[in-house]
Order: sequence, then C-alpha cells, then structure tokens
Amino acid sequence: MTGVKTNERPGIRAVLKHSGVSAYKAREVLDLIRGKDYERASEILEYCDREVATVIGKVLHSAAANAFHNGGGIESEELFVSACYADEGTTLKRWRPRARGRATRIRKRTCHITVIVSRLPEDELNRRRARVAAEQADRRARRVAGARRQGRASAAAKAGTSEASAVDEQVLGIVAAGDATDATDLDAAVEQALAGEENEQAEGADDASGEDDEQAEGADAALGDEETSD
Repeated sequence: MTGVKTNERPGIRAVLKHSGVSAYKAREVLDLIRGKDYERASEILEYCDREVATVIGKVLHSAAANAFHNGGGIESEELFVSACYADEGTTLKRWRPRARGRATRIRKRTCHITVIVSRLPEDELNRRRARVAAEQADRRARRVAGARRQGRASAAAKAGTSEASAVDEQVLGIVAAGDATDATDLDAAVEQALAGEENEQAEGADDASGEDDEQAEGADAALGDEETSD
C-alpha cells in the first residue's frame, strides 16, 4: 500500500523553487523543525547557524501567512509544521580551468523547499490555553502580592519616620534649651528622648489593658444581673 503522495499531503503550504543551496544542506535544517509548533520552529531557525536557516524561516513565515489569509484566518499560535522537505532542483554546470589546458566541472546545485503547516489538534490547543491561563493567574497573584508587600513596607517606613521625627524634635528641644553642650550631653539627650518614647508606648499599653479590664468587668456585671433576674 502506497502512502500519501508528496503533493497531496494535507495542510497549507509554501514552496520556494530553485533555491541556491543543495537539498542535502536544506534537509539538515528541515529535520530540526519537523513536527514543532510555529513559535518553536521560528526560534530554532532564528538561532541556527546555518545560512539556509534564514531562507527556510522565510518559507515558514510565508506558510503561516497563507494559513491566515487563505486558510480561514488560522492564527500562527495554532499552527505546527506537519511536513517539510527539500527536492532536488536543476543543477547548473560550470567549468573551472585547471593545469595543462584541462577543465573541471562545477555543479551548482539547487533545490525546491516546501513547508506545510497544519492546525494543532483541539485537545492540544485546550491544554495550551489552560497553561497560558494558569501562567497569567500566577503572574497576577505575584503582582498583587508584591503591591501589598510594598504598601506594608511604605506604611511601616512612614510609621518609623514619624517616631524618628518625634525623637528628633525632643533632642532639638533639649539642644535649643542649652542642656546639651558636648557629645556626651547629646548622647544623654538622645537616650532621654528614647526613654520618653518608650514610656509613652508603655503608658499607651497600660491604658489599653485598663480599657480591656473595664470591658471585662462590665461584661461580668451584666452577666451577674442576668443571673439575678433569672
């Protein structure tokens, strides 16, 4: 049983006739992109060090353009290289002069490069869409988390700046009053200001604990009244 003929393979194709490179050299590069999706094949051809890779890249882009304009608007993200091959073209005969009046034949080989692209299967497209959606959700979550961390850091920095400014005002007041005349007195003034700040924080904590105690006593009294009424 014979297989599918070369010119009857399904898909949307682009053909370059009489390319000035041998079929052997073109096939080495075509083997790299056969079966790959369009984006991956484009990357391989872009970074391939073979000169024929540039020519094959143009043929691949032409096939993708044909798929979009002539194949019902298929996007390049949905395409893959279903088949690609290089056929022998005409060979140009040239002659090189050699010693003793002889001549050596030069064969300038050409080839016909064909790239066929097809639409990816529906299940593969669904997996790709799900993967892209998951990556976008992950990037969005990271961006939101980073914004929240930045907001908390800025709020903490503002709080620290306000506390530092209060201490600086106290130190400047001590210096303006003439109580600090040298470095030792200045250090003592800073320690005094910090101690005052700590005392204020401790008093605030005591006031908060006192309010909690009052609330607890009120709750106990209310509970006792309810029991008495019962």
